[in-house]
Amino acid sequence: MTRIHDYEDLVLDALEVVEFKLIRDRKDVENDAIVFHPAMAHQIFGESESIFGYQDLKVHIYYTAGPLHIYVGTEHTSKVDELSGGDIKADDVVGIVAEKLPAGCCFLNIDEFLKTIDRAEKFQPFGEKLTEYKHSDGDGKERLFEIYHCTYKSAAFLKFFARLQTFVLWFVDAASYIDVDDPQWHYFVCYEKYTNDNAEPQYATVAYTTVYEYYAYPQNVRPRISQMLVLPPFQKRGVGTHLIETIYKFYQAQKTVIDITVEDPSDEFQRLRNCIDARLCKDLKSFSKEQLLKGFSKEMITEARETLKINPRQCRKIYEILRLMHTNIYNEEEYKDYRLDIKKRLNAVYHKQLDDIKKMEKAKFDTEWLRARIPILTLRMEQLQEEFEAVVSDYKRVIEKLNA
Repeated sequence: MTRIHDYEDLVLDALEVVEFKLIRDRKDVENDAIVFHPAMAHQIFGESESIFGYQDLKVHIYYTAGPLHIYVGTEHTSKVDELSGGDIKADDVVGIVAEKLPAGCCFLNIDEFLKTIDRAEKFQPFGEKLTEYKHSDGDGKERLFEIYHCTYKSAAFLKFFARLQTFVLWFVDAASYIDVDDPQWHYFVCYEKYTNDNAEPQYATVAYTTVYEYYAYPQNVRPRISQMLVLPPFQKRGVGTHLIETIYKFYQAQKTVIDITVEDPSDEFQRLRNCIDARLCKDLKSFSKEQLLKGFSKEMITEARETLKINPRQCRKIYEILRLMHTNIYNEEEYKDYRLDIKKRLNAVYHKQLDDIKKMEKAKFDTEWLRARIPILTLRMEQLQEEFEAVVSDYKRVIEKLNA
């Protein structure tokens, strides 16, 4: 009897065998220098992120650089189907990947895919151009990036975006496709403008951010930044920073916008946001060194919200960062004041829990089970110190970028 564990060497790591390419011309199909691999694959191949049944497997996922037409194919030297005489089947890799892609957008024949490359030369960005910027990679050559805003009103854009957001399954943990039929979604897409071998201008898709405009009574909106993805070949080029700054300027100019929030930001995104917000706030009157050392104030909330559309919770975080920047940590009294200020904020939830318990006990409720879930005071003091040190460590990283 043929057993699966006889072929354990055919269990492959999807993160190693899946290869992405952004194809600008036909030569790129054979150019392995532009290959990049997924950051995760559990949403495609399960928690083990493994593929079974092949030797020397390569999974090719190619996108035309501009319009993002997709090809999925594989190559391998042997397959468990043949090795086992047909008793064991290899994973249907192409079928598994294609199932996660929008219907009708995936090419399984490389020749048919290659035909789309020629048409891709005519690709143009969708929507309204908001800004552009140049970036040098250090080799003296400047690259031009442009950022556009688009909405649900463009059917052609929504088809394009359906292909663009397929990257999130491989590069954003716990991400899912958004409902493009919802008119409250707004899209900000970054492209690189370059010239081909014939010196003709072309566009490559670089990154995107989605923003959901929540209604706020009576006739206002509260935009919430949702997903942001910078494709791996374009990371470390200031794209994320420019996207956020562009979104800020777009909404800061609208009187109906109360403030801007972010949905479940990753640690990396939060640090980027903190750095941008701190850089903007440090020039505001209420965030002067003199005012910061006096403590957090309503004036900070008001000015940050009215001027920059920064919400109160984020405003408090920026206050803490900028106050640390102006605090002499070697001055015992000055640093103690800062430490107590931060710990008071960190400990607010703990004290609220204790107050709630006291109210329940006064009302004759049994709170023994609840008290068991709350750490005793000595343990809480240790936890509080650890939380404070983690916060300060993170803030120092932001300050280093501000001072760079």
